[in-house]
Amino acid sequence: MFKKVLNNTFRPLITGILESRAKKLIAKYKPKIVAVVGSVGKTSTKLAIATVLNERYKVLAHQGSYNVPVAVPMAMFDLQIPLSIRNPFSWIKVLREMDRILKSGDYPYQVLVLELGTDHPGEIGYFRRYLKPDISVVTAVSPEHMAGFGTIEAVAKEELTIAEYSKLTLINRDDVSGVFANDVADGTNLSTYGTSGVAEYRFMLDSFEPGKGFTGKFVSPEFGEQPLTLNVVGEHNIRATVAAGAVGAKLGLARQQILAGLKKIRPVAGRMNLLKGLEQTTIIDDTYNSSPLAAVAALQTLYQFKAPQRIAILGSMNEMGDFSKTAHEEVAMACDPGLLDWVIVVGAEAKKYMVPVLQKRGVRVESFDNPYKAGAYVHKIMQAGAVILAKGSQNGVFCEEAVKMLLHSTEEESQLARQTPDWMAIKQKQFDQSS
Repeated sequence: MFKKVLNNTFRPLITGILESRAKKLIAKYKPKIVAVVGSVGKTSTKLAIATVLNERYKVLAHQGSYNVPVAVPMAMFDLQIPLSIRNPFSWIKVLREMDRILKSGDYPYQVLVLELGTDHPGEIGYFRRYLKPDISVVTAVSPEHMAGFGTIEAVAKEELTIAEYSKLTLINRDDVSGVFANDVADGTNLSTYGTSGVAEYRFMLDSFEPGKGFTGKFVSPEFGEQPLTLNVVGEHNIRATVAAGAVGAKLGLARQQILAGLKKIRPVAGRMNLLKGLEQTTIIDDTYNSSPLAAVAALQTLYQFKAPQRIAILGSMNEMGDFSKTAHEEVAMACDPGLLDWVIVVGAEAKKYMVPVLQKRGVRVESFDNPYKAGAYVHKIMQAGAVILAKGSQNGVFCEEAVKMLLHSTEEESQLARQTPDWMAIKQKQFDQSS
């Protein structure tokens, strides 16, 4: 009872105090604010934008995603959330540091790139209490946290709420359908980006070489067609780079600054990151999270690699609610038996909904209840030169632990997602590795 009362009183209190500090920070230093929202691709887009903007500005793009209300003010001050979040003394230290920054003038950042997360209706709208983004970027509208939203229309309404209080909104024309985009209020300042010809900012693809990137042209109203090679993996990740170029143009970067920044963009840990595996294998590490849209896109990327063997490790997609069956079956239907040698599924939902569809389609499949068993099995069946995709959600899945068992060198473990002591403790509790 005491803990419940503490949570119900302390959490709103500290959230309100942090938000008041955030307001003071904006009022004093007047940084430009770029907000990134969407069902998938937020972190990759955030870091791509920061990479480009760093060619002209001092940019803060705090590491991690912000799925609790206190996280965004903390990110604005470039501070970490205390490990003991219920300890008032931990927060007193945080507030003292915030006040020091506010009083001293010791704040170097000119642009803040903020990733705004949501898992229930109303959470994106909540940020209007203290944020008025100069630019907001909507990366995608697709099934996410369906236990909280229920329908894809509710997801669209939630993510597009950002347009109501942003000075300019950039919408991914490829993954935010025109139907949803038309729901944005009249008079809203909108621009579009993507890979399709209808987007104002786009990338025109000329050629692709697996592992070496995409060659084509970055197209913008400001600078026309500019030749460019992008060092990212997966056509869907081109959109993050285009968003970065669009934000750069809107914030006044010169043509050469934008192109230089775009060339520097690289994959993020756990997000379509190429790693070197045992036996000259190539691992596409996309283990940070999963959704139907992202999983299907990752499979399409795997199919583009020429290899003697292709293996997909596909984990359950969490928080899908009543949409879970449909979501997992959609991914299973994207598994082509002519292009995949094996599909290894991890987790209860993937086993329940994907395996029957995969078997019916003639895909060779094995299922496991934890990533360690899955990794050991892949280690046994993989051939030299294979390409292995790993994709999955967090709790109960953690496919990065399967990847860890396949790496050529332990030094590359630092490039995996969720390797900090707190995350490793969570995994230790969830899985009995000796079983």
